[in-house]
Formats: sequence, structure tokens, C-alpha cells
Amino acid sequence: MERIVRTQDLVRRHQSPASAPDDGDQDAGAARVMSPLRRALRRLRPVAPDIAWVVFAGLNLVAMRLLPAWQTVPFLAIWVSLTVIYGFRFWRLQPTILTLAAVTLATGGIIGVQVLKGQQDADYLAEVPLIALMFLVMVWHGRRRFAATQERLTAMEQVQRISQENVRLLEQQRQFLQDASHELGTPITVALGHAELIEQTATDQGVAADARVVTGELARLRRLTNRLLLLASAGTPGFLQVAPVATDHLVLEALERWGHVPRHWRLGEVTEATVLGDGDRLMVALDALLENAVAHTEPRDRIEVSVRLDDGFVVIAVTDSGCGIPPADLDRIFGRFTRAEPYRSRDAGGFGLGLPIVQVIAEAHHGSVRVRSTSGQGSTFEIILPTEAAEPAASEAS
Repeated sequence: MERIVRTQDLVRRHQSPASAPDDGDQDAGAARVMSPLRRALRRLRPVAPDIAWVVFAGLNLVAMRLLPAWQTVPFLAIWVSLTVIYGFRFWRLQPTILTLAAVTLATGGIIGVQVLKGQQDADYLAEVPLIALMFLVMVWHGRRRFAATQERLTAMEQVQRISQENVRLLEQQRQFLQDASHELGTPITVALGHAELIEQTATDQGVAADARVVTGELARLRRLTNRLLLLASAGTPGFLQVAPVATDHLVLEALERWGHVPRHWRLGEVTEATVLGDGDRLMVALDALLENAVAHTEPRDRIEVSVRLDDGFVVIAVTDSGCGIPPADLDRIFGRFTRAEPYRSRDAGGFGLGLPIVQVIAEAHHGSVRVRSTSGQGSTFEIILPTEAAEPAASEAS
């Protein structure tokens, strides 16, 4: 009895593994059958709307053939559906022409047979070429619009590429100016210190005179690098350190700094006004205007500085009685490295960067700069600062 039980257990053990592969084989076979079907469905999915339209058109052709009493209903259904699906699918030109020819021949043939049998009027046949021509005109117009859109997109992509390239070049230029200004600063300072030391200790007058020339040129070069660095940093975060600035104190301090220059200095109207801005940057801008005034005047000429309120704006003005600026130069004097003629004093400046710096600083404060000048009668430069719009500049700077 025990032997029989053991024999039955052995039989079950051998039968159960045999049944498992049968199930696995069935699943694998089903998977192999389903896999080509799925691949076929994936291939048909993009053209499913076209297939659906072919079926719809075929059914309407059958209706035209078997149900002449319906007259133009299936005929118009075919052409309207062709127009609709072309609007969504926008086939290439060759398939479109072939489809148009096939639909025209199919509908025209069925109607022609019905006309010959007396089931339809002959006028009905004339609708086929007319509707086909209308569809052809729509295709031509659609492709023309599509080509125009493609050209427009291509042009926009070109403009975008050019803009990105310009931004990249501007960033490279800005980075170069910053790096060059930083790298030049240290050797210029060292050379200037040695030149000043030679000038002070030289016993030979010729050596001292040469040292003075070197000192002057190095000082000019240092001012140039500082201005290049300032222009390069314009518009970057941290360009302005915003705080309340008393413009009347700004003007008085500027006159105190420039009072040693041999000119007839005059303090004009001074209105107490406070703006939210960067005092150091505004001081640089005012110094640039005063330097420009000195450069276009002689010792006997007058330079006047004033501050006034004008319709909610603070106007800082520098007026001189010098040689003035020719009308042809007024539109370009705020360009970089531009110098108006006549330029009286090379030592006072001459880089062509002072007025661009004034404009950059004024615009950073949401303000502007303007000039009025007459040749031979002097010039007036004005920095216009909004009294309430300096807060946005603070947010941009931070």
C-alpha cells in the first residue's frame, strides 16, 4: 500500500511540471500572434483617418450608384468630406492630385452612367468638374499660404539665430572689457606710482619733465580703463547701490572738487531735492559733464551748475559759455568714442566716453540726459531724474 502511494506521488510530480510548459507555450503562442497584430495596428494608426475617409467615400459612392433618388446628397458628402480631411491632413501634392483624380473619375463615372440611363439630368454631370476645380483652387491657395508660413518661420528662425549670436557677442565684448580693465588696473597703478616717485626725486630737470609726461599719460590710461569697466558693467546686477541722495549736496561737492580749475564757476538755482539713486554713480556722471564743459571752454569762460524741480523730475544742469557744439554733432555726441569739434583741451579728457557714461547712468536711474547747444554760444547739459521711479532701479540692481 505504501509503495502504491509513493508511485502515485511520483506520477503527480512528473505530471505537474509537464503541464506548466503547456500553459507557457500557449501564452507564448498568443504573444507571438498578438505581436504582429499590434505592430500592424501601430503602422495603421497614423493613416487611420485616411482609411476612415476612404471607407466613408466608398459608402457614399455605393449610395450614389444604388440610390439615384438621393440625388446630390452622397455626391456632396464625398466632396465636403474630402475638403475637410485635406484641411486637417494637408497631404503632399502628388497624393492630393491622385486623390482628386480618383474622386473626380469615380463620382463623374457614376453620374455619367446615370445620365446615360436617364436616371439623372445632364446638368448634374457639370457639377463634377466645377467642384473639382473649386477643390483644386483651395489646394493651391492652401499650399501657397503654407509656403508663405514656412518662409516666415524660416525668417524668424534666422532672426532668432542672429539675435542669439548678437547677444553672445555682446556678452563676450562685455566680459572682455571687464577682464581687460581689471588686468590693466594693477600694472597701470604700479607704473604710475614709480613714475610719480621718479618725478619727485629726479634731480635732472629733463628726467623730471619726462616723468611728468609719463605720469600724465598713465593717469589718462587709468581713467580710460575705469570708464571702460563702468560702461561694461552697465545693466548688470549690482550696478547701482540705491540710497537717498541729496542732489543739492551733490552739486556743491562737485563745485568744491572742480573749483581749482581756472574757469568762472557759478552756482545757479539750487533746489533742495532728494532722489533714490546711487550717489557715487551720479557723482561720476556730474563729473563727466563738468569735464566736458572744461574741455569746451577757456579760462575766461563761465560754467554754471544748478538743480531744479520740473514737473516731478529733478534736473541737474551744467551750462557753459564755451565754443558750443555744431548741430551736426548733437545727434552723435552720446556715442562711444565720439568727440565733438572744436575740442579745446586734450588734458581734460578726450576719450569720447564721458557723455556715454552720463547717458548710461541716467538711464540706469530711469532718467535721461539732454543737451541744448549753439555754436559759439555754449551748451547746456541736463540730467533728468524721476523723483519716484528710482525704486524700480533698486529692485533691478538687487
